[in-house]
Amino acid sequence: MLDRIRIFDAHFHIIDYRFPIIPNEGYMPDTFTVEDYLDFFRDIKLIGGVVVAGSFHGGDYSHIKYALDTLGDGFIGVINPNNRIYREIDELDRIGIRGVRYNVRRMGREILRDIETLSTFIYEGKKWHIDLYIENRDIKEYKSLILSLPKVVIDHFGLTYEGFDDLMELVSYGVKVKASGFGRLDFDWMWALDELIKIDPGSVIFGSDLPGTRVERKFDWSDIERIALTFDSEIADRILWRNAFDFYFNPTL
Repeated sequence: MLDRIRIFDAHFHIIDYRFPIIPNEGYMPDTFTVEDYLDFFRDIKLIGGVVVAGSFHGGDYSHIKYALDTLGDGFIGVINPNNRIYREIDELDRIGIRGVRYNVRRMGREILRDIETLSTFIYEGKKWHIDLYIENRDIKEYKSLILSLPKVVIDHFGLTYEGFDDLMELVSYGVKVKASGFGRLDFDWMWALDELIKIDPGSVIFGSDLPGTRVERKFDWSDIERIALTFDSEIADRILWRNAFDFYFNPTL
C-alpha cells in the first residue's frame, strides 16, 4: 500500500551537530541528519515537506539552509522568532524559509510578546505563516490573539484533550492543524482527525514529527496505513499531502 501513497511531510526536524545545537532544559537531541531522513523515506513517494527548527536550535537556521539545499524542490523551512528576521527576510525567503514557530509549550507565554508585530510583518511581506506549538488547554486564553493572526497552523493536534473544543473552534475559523506528534497526545489521534475533518476537510496536514524527540512512541508507517484505510482516497490525499501543499505554496490561502 505504501508504494501507492504520496506524502508531504509538514513537520520534521534535522539534528546535525555540524551546526549549532543548544540545550533546552538540559535536553540535547540525538543526531538525525538529512541523509537519515531521506533514508527513512526511501521506499515512499515524498513530494515535499517542512524542516522545522526545534527549541534546541535557538535563532540559528544554518542547518535548515543546508537541509533545503540538499532536499531540493518542494521543501521549505520554519525558524524560531528572532530580530534578524526583520532585516534578513528577503534572504531567508530566498533560501526557502516560509514561517516562524512560536514554542509556547516549552518557552512559555513570554515568547508571544512580539507575535502580532512579527506575524503581520512576515505575512504582508512574504505571505509567511505562524506555526504554534501550544497545548489545547491554553488556547482559550489566547484565542482572540490566535484569530487575529493572518495565517496560522497548530502543531501536534494541540497535544491535550482538555481544550480540544477550543481547537475545533479555531478550525471553524480557518486555522490549520498538523496531524503529527501522535506519541505526544493524551487522546486518540484518529478520533481527533475525524472530528477536525468533519469541520473542514482542508484543515488537517500530516507531519511525521521525525525523529520524535523526547517521546517513546515515534512515527510508524502503520500510521499512514490507518489514514489510507480509514478515509476515502480523496480525504486521505488531502490529509497526507494536498492540504499541506495548498497551505504552504498557495499564497492566497
